[in-house]
Amino acid sequence: MLLAIKDLVKAFGPNPAVDDVSFAVEKPQMIGIIGRSGAGKSTLLRMMNRLTDATSGVIVFEGRNILALKGRDKRVWQSECAMIFQQFNLVPRIDVVTNVMFGKLNQRSTLTTLFSLFPQSDIHRAIEILDRLGIAENAAKRAEALSGGQQQRVAIARALMQEPRMILADEPIASLDPMNAQIVMDALRRIHEEDGKLVIANLHTLDTARRYCDRVIGMRAGRIVFDGTAEQLTTGVARDIYGADADFSEDATSTSLEALNRAQTAAIREAEAVI
Repeated sequence: MLLAIKDLVKAFGPNPAVDDVSFAVEKPQMIGIIGRSGAGKSTLLRMMNRLTDATSGVIVFEGRNILALKGRDKRVWQSECAMIFQQFNLVPRIDVVTNVMFGKLNQRSTLTTLFSLFPQSDIHRAIEILDRLGIAENAAKRAEALSGGQQQRVAIARALMQEPRMILADEPIASLDPMNAQIVMDALRRIHEEDGKLVIANLHTLDTARRYCDRVIGMRAGRIVFDGTAEQLTTGVARDIYGADADFSEDATSTSLEALNRAQTAAIREAEAVI
């Protein structure tokens, strides 16, 4: 068994954010987790990476009890279980290749990190990864000079620099336009297929889950309400996940995604203009 999660709970108050979640993964897959905002998707991934402590339950990866790890063992696990975030989490004023090499933070000395004294092998590896993702020409640019889609690929490169056993992506395309969203999802799918990595991504559209994922997990109010293949993700099942009032026609889904991305892109540009 590659990954086993059993009876996992995270309670911030009387109503658990994640409520008795259990599932198992026997081999590397690309898994999409879908559900409304507040369904518990992000909390679930953060517990798997140990950014958030679980209230109770078990997470076992390749025979290791992840929730029992402490100190250096916990830091090693966080390198092996790479996280990709919606907002990229790059250092804006530092060049792209250095941002990628920050993926080695847990494996290098503090002195090396503070003075950016990275070995040549790290630099070469970072550029190779950037080239694989189609953005090596931006290696010397500041991260803030790149588009949102390019920044997310830098974040993916940083994750790969960690040499992870598993990649978790928390809404990796929520702030991207449709074209860049496709580029990022294509990259994650290639990583799964070519590197044999387990990739688990929180996603915000059914079309994306159906197109890219081998398996889809639907969450509602902290619980898993669907676990199956993309082909089994019918409109009726989607209503069980999102509610009876949701519109899941293909045109409505595409239109909603485009509208959302236009609004988000406009908001980001306005914020950048103010800065």
